[in-house]
Amino acid sequence: MTHDLALDPALDDAALAAALVRNAGGLALQMRLEGLSAERKTSVSDIVTAADKAAEAYVVAQLGRCRPDDGVFGEEGASIPSASGRTWVIDPVDGTFNFFSGSRYWCSAIALRGEAETSETDPDVILGAVFQPQEEKLWIGGTDVPASLNGEPLAGPEEAPLGLLGTATSIQPRWLEQPLSAMPWHNAAVKAASIRILGSGSCDLARVAQGEIGAWFQHSCPQWDWLPGKAIVRAAGGTTGTVDVNGLTWFAAGGTTAVGQILDALAEVRIA
Repeated sequence: MTHDLALDPALDDAALAAALVRNAGGLALQMRLEGLSAERKTSVSDIVTAADKAAEAYVVAQLGRCRPDDGVFGEEGASIPSASGRTWVIDPVDGTFNFFSGSRYWCSAIALRGEAETSETDPDVILGAVFQPQEEKLWIGGTDVPASLNGEPLAGPEEAPLGLLGTATSIQPRWLEQPLSAMPWHNAAVKAASIRILGSGSCDLARVAQGEIGAWFQHSCPQWDWLPGKAIVRAAGGTTGTVDVNGLTWFAAGGTTAVGQILDALAEVRIA
């Protein structure tokens, strides 16, 4: 079974990341097919399942075997300090609400970052991998790893104005009730050609890297929601950036022009 599969410590980082997300995603899908219940975390849509926990436990165990000196930081609570200056950031199931609802739009994701962080919210990232099990799609890319989808090179985001691009985003209903978040989001959203809210940031970012989605933005992304996709977008030649507005950090990815326009639009709506 997937969660019993031990990986070879001799795998290089990219091959290890690819194997980890493939196996974690396969385990989660297998458990969903067998039947799952969910627990609420912070809201009706912010949930966790036994598959999230089992997939993270699998990744943590394999990293303990294959990269014992590296740190681990996972969405479901894994926290192991680094002795090597490197940390793996795990999102065992990104898009859990989609996953639990029966949608195919979810993934397992992982990133490798260094400890010399440029910022706590947006550190440098070495490598990212995203696997969407029900589509059999594996995206990977990093500083020394060309961006690819199932081994084929990615063209990267289109270099075009935001007004010509379909743009993925996410904002929860409770944040739409608050002007501090809703007004900047609206100012950026209305400048796009079209808006998509699909429910998995890592799936979105991977598609930005391949050019299927024109650009992407969201606020308050934890590292596991941001770093895997950030690594792949940048490896594909795209741009990423952040801006702080009204006490929230907003994240954006895409071509240079679109990212600049998103960040400018968000920053235009500062409420004292």
